[in-house]
Amino acid sequence: MSEMPLELSRVAHALGTTEHVLLRLIADQDGLEADPTLVALTVEEAARRLGIGRTKMYEFVVSGEIPSVKIGSLRRIPADAVGAFLAKRLSAADLATAA
Repeated sequence: MSEMPLELSRVAHALGTTEHVLLRLIADQDGLEADPTLVALTVEEAARRLGIGRTKMYEFVVSGEIPSVKIGSLRRIPADAVGAFLAKRLSAADLATAA
């Protein structure tokens, strides 16, 4: 599956924020780099990848917009689900703009 790079402005728009805020969130990651080998992320890791807060990520998980799985007492989000969520939000934003 080929991945298209997302424009920062489109990602910010899909998340309901500004490019400036999104850039600041990316810069404020406290030097934590994402491990690209992980297939399942904690809620906090997934939120950091999207540049949103943990509480908002939990809202998406509870609503079913972002799938998750329980492993014992731990909640994990498939790493692919983060990209799929963004793609779905961008498609919805494109449809809303076209209407």
